[in-house]
Amino acid sequence: MTKHPAARKVTMSLTVKSKVEVPELIERRRGQIIAAAIELFAKKGYHVTTIRDIAKRADVSIGTIYQYVSDKEDVLFLTLIEVLDSYQRHVPAAIAGSSEPLARFHAAVKAYCTVNDAMIGATVLAYRETKSLPKMRRKLIQEKELDTNRMIAACINDCVAAGLFEDVDVELFTYQIVMFAHAWALKAWRFRPMMILDDYLARGIKLMLNPKLTPRGKKAFAKLNL
Repeated sequence: MTKHPAARKVTMSLTVKSKVEVPELIERRRGQIIAAAIELFAKKGYHVTTIRDIAKRADVSIGTIYQYVSDKEDVLFLTLIEVLDSYQRHVPAAIAGSSEPLARFHAAVKAYCTVNDAMIGATVLAYRETKSLPKMRRKLIQEKELDTNRMIAACINDCVAAGLFEDVDVELFTYQIVMFAHAWALKAWRFRPMMILDDYLARGIKLMLNPKLTPRGKKAFAKLNL
């Protein structure tokens, strides 16, 4: 059945086209482009930066860039999606080896913060420039954010079910964690000179969990040796 024209338009707006069909090459080249774009967007701003600037910083030709993206909006979209996809890769991998709920919670939060530490420029960019994307692409980013949040929320629910957390507002607590993780990037000028990520994580988790831990939870938390 032929798609309605509006449906085709939506699908196209969410797809970053590549004239190259080799997945490994697409991934490598887009990685170069994204890395250059993050640096330039942070330094000059998204709207001022040109594809020519990105090509020069990535050490590729403008023609090469247009083999992998259609325009600068595609570059921004790929950059923001990469941050969210990184959460999806790293958080499940971090919690896969543990069955203890509080240890899984800690591992999930640490993995989330580690992604922000590795992608500070992209995290800040997401706050500044998501609004520059069209509605359908913003919607996709929001959906991916919610998917990531569900991984954190599941860890919280497991801790509640195990009697380690009081009955908390899971939605608000999830966003408390998300904003705590993002603050490492958004306020890097303040935190990075003061402490390393592990210290930030330990201090922040203690601050957030103290009012939420049950007596059983406090015993389990002490065993984590943060």
